[in-house]
Amino acid sequence: MGRSLLSQFLNLSTACPRFSNLSVDDFLFSNRSCSTSSKLQRRLQMIHQNHLPVVGGGGSYRCYCSVSVSEPTVSESSSSSVKKRIVSGVQPTGSIHLGNYLGAIKNWVSLQDTYETLFFIVDLHAITLPYDAQQLSKATKDTAALYLACGIDTSKASVFVQSHVRAHVELMWLLSSATPIGWLNRMIQFKEKSRKAGDENVGVALLTYPVLMASDILLYQSDLVPVGEDQKQHLELTRELAERINHLYGGRKWKKLGGRGGSLFKVPEPLIPPTGARVMSLTDGLSKMSKSAPSDQSRINLLDSKDAIANKIKRCKTDSYPGLEFDNADRPECNNLLSIYQIITNRTKEEVAQECHDMNWGTFKIVLTDALIDHLQPIQARYEEIISDKGYLDEVLAEGATKAADIADATLSNMYQAMGFLKR
Repeated sequence: MGRSLLSQFLNLSTACPRFSNLSVDDFLFSNRSCSTSSKLQRRLQMIHQNHLPVVGGGGSYRCYCSVSVSEPTVSESSSSSVKKRIVSGVQPTGSIHLGNYLGAIKNWVSLQDTYETLFFIVDLHAITLPYDAQQLSKATKDTAALYLACGIDTSKASVFVQSHVRAHVELMWLLSSATPIGWLNRMIQFKEKSRKAGDENVGVALLTYPVLMASDILLYQSDLVPVGEDQKQHLELTRELAERINHLYGGRKWKKLGGRGGSLFKVPEPLIPPTGARVMSLTDGLSKMSKSAPSDQSRINLLDSKDAIANKIKRCKTDSYPGLEFDNADRPECNNLLSIYQIITNRTKEEVAQECHDMNWGTFKIVLTDALIDHLQPIQARYEEIISDKGYLDEVLAEGATKAADIADATLSNMYQAMGFLKR
């Protein structure tokens, strides 16, 4: 499933009224020991020697995330201080598309310079709905390769596969014991999907996967979660669950069992991009671009050929109004296409508005097509290099999982202790 893990969080707007002012958690992970082995460094150098542009690299990259807590100062982000942690992931089903890239992965490239970051492929979430078991492994590697091709630097961030760190599932089970079933039953997406498919065709995992998402976040003592404005409520279950566990098992109760006392989990805060987080469908400007949409015409996949990109833009839905403009509620497709053009060209909204104001759709579609092809070509070329060196990718994922497990195991050990389990 190529959906962003955060966008997978079920809508809790009806789950608990007191949640309405909370924001979304992100999957944050600290890669305190993020240096790669000498072998990895040599391979990285081989890839970078081709001088392929790194997406978002250099001074032209713009971060589309704003922080809801104070940004670190220069001194705070120095090597001598502790950086805030960020963890995030994308599901390995379907093809990663422009919405995944502009809404999540492109932002990660900038975040890795300021925060301690770990980005993983959430393969355990990919099985909550029917999937192709023959393709899961390949899709997982393809997703990891695209992370790197888009500019994730393994000397700054760790990349790993969710199922390779078993603590994710273990913590989920422990959290499940303290999660009220009512919180899950009221989730909108579960109710909609189960109603469409029927109870006999929906697995329990569809109901409980928000608890796994909470585990993904809390396991690494995450500080911040990169999320879109429309996803703010998705964090609410994780935040509420962290507070619930801290109350039930933390503090003096934990200390009496030999622990250090205090909170077992940090309560994460959202990191919300002001623009660019929502890329809409090419066939419906009111719906998000999605891998699950039945028509491939609705999305630009990162690995689409030049001809495929040109054909999709040529056929995408537009309107009959004269000129082009942002923020007209009657022109959602126009706003979406202009926003895509703005982000991939790293220009301001005002610059794009001025350039395109008097354009007709025929002219603009050619301009947008050329910009998309120019932007995606270096990513595609780098992807081909990375995916062809299977040993390199396997080593990156193994090293990332080792670093993740070091932090995850410490959190899990504290949880077992606080809940009264016999020490292993």
